[in-house]
Amino acid sequence: MRSVRKCSRTGCHEPAVATLTYAYGDSTAVVGPLATSSEPHSYDLCEAHAMRLTVPRGWEVVRHEGEFSPPEPTVDELTALAEAVREAGRPEPAEQPAAVSDRSGEPGAMGTTGTEPGRRGHLRVLPGHA
Repeated sequence: MRSVRKCSRTGCHEPAVATLTYAYGDSTAVVGPLATSSEPHSYDLCEAHAMRLTVPRGWEVVRHEGEFSPPEPTVDELTALAEAVREAGRPEPAEQPAAVSDRSGEPGAMGTTGTEPGRRGHLRVLPGHA
């Protein structure tokens, strides 16, 4: 799930609601609704910074009319959130001790405890060393 995009202005931690793009050839700054994805040559702005943007003398600002609103969660984001909640609610499977056998085929005949280090996802629990 993607995180909420923040305003690009230094020190601002507000959520982004608008995207600023420059058209250098036309000496124009365009402030519009938040783009669906972050682009390298555009800037995400919170509502306060989107409304107060100023440009150099001789430049023009084209600003979205109306209020900016935060983006609605997408179906992918909601599905990912539901999967994360489902995964967190699943009970831990009980570990089955692994039986060790020697060539005779008898479980535990080699004098082992029959336990194996636990494993969870990409992490392993290693037995302690004395």
